[in-house]
Amino acid sequence: MAHIDYFFATLSPYTYLAGNRFEEIAKKHGASVTYKPVDVIALFGRTGGTPPKDRHPSRMEYRAQELVRQAKKLGMPFNLKPAHWPTNGAPAAYAFIAAQNAGGGDLGKLVHAITRAVWAEEKDIAEEAVIKACLQEAGFDPALADSGLLEGAETYAQNLEEAVERGVFGVPFYIADGDNRFWGQDRLEDLDAHLGGKL
Repeated sequence: MAHIDYFFATLSPYTYLAGNRFEEIAKKHGASVTYKPVDVIALFGRTGGTPPKDRHPSRMEYRAQELVRQAKKLGMPFNLKPAHWPTNGAPAAYAFIAAQNAGGGDLGKLVHAITRAVWAEEKDIAEEAVIKACLQEAGFDPALADSGLLEGAETYAQNLEEAVERGVFGVPFYIADGDNRFWGQDRLEDLDAHLGGKL
């Protein structure tokens, strides 16, 4: 059975734009998934990337156009300048890690609930009430937002180290079957083809 390690960031607009397509592809091919939230700004610093705020204006302008285009193409609501971005994405990541460890809910739905809160609902995912609502929506115990903070912080840091070691430099990033790497929500079709034996 195929396995996919999915590196994502709670604050990433591209993780949001992936929607539920990744989970649909994994289910289609019977692939198991390990979700690995990472601090994408720290990842940029470790892998030669530049945080959005420090990029050349031409890159920023293109990013703005492309995000809006992709959202329209996918039929997804999208706010290019959300009220609560950037914010501290770590608390939501810690809660996600606690949810993955606890089980019982839908992790794909939780990724989407968290990122949708930022990019479509004008919510601050650093706030406990927002995190708890996302957990509940995805079928998890909202109290997970209050537990496992130390373990979550440790795992979050470990995920960053693993990402750097395995060649991850942005999100969303999918590593299938050991070392087949796919970067970006716009490479999900390629991941699908790979899992189907066509790439």
